[in-house]
Amino acid sequence: MKQPITGYHKDDENHWVAQLACGHNQHVRHDPPWVNRPWVVTVEGRQSMLGFELDCVKCDNGAPADERPGQQAEP
Repeated sequence: MKQPITGYHKDDENHWVAQLACGHNQHVRHDPPWVNRPWVVTVEGRQSMLGFELDCVKCDNGAPADERPGQQAEP
């Protein structure tokens, strides 16, 4: 299911993670030659992709929302 990017954060390994409108997170690495996303490495590039829709496999599978920085897990 396509979901728009609403923001970003970095994971524990310093990789960029897109925050999707559905509540899921998705890595958006720039790791040539396997993954070519040069827009990830600059603030301007990331801002230009806000609203861009990514395929969310977690939505397709009915997964619950992911935790995001500053959020705590439900007990």
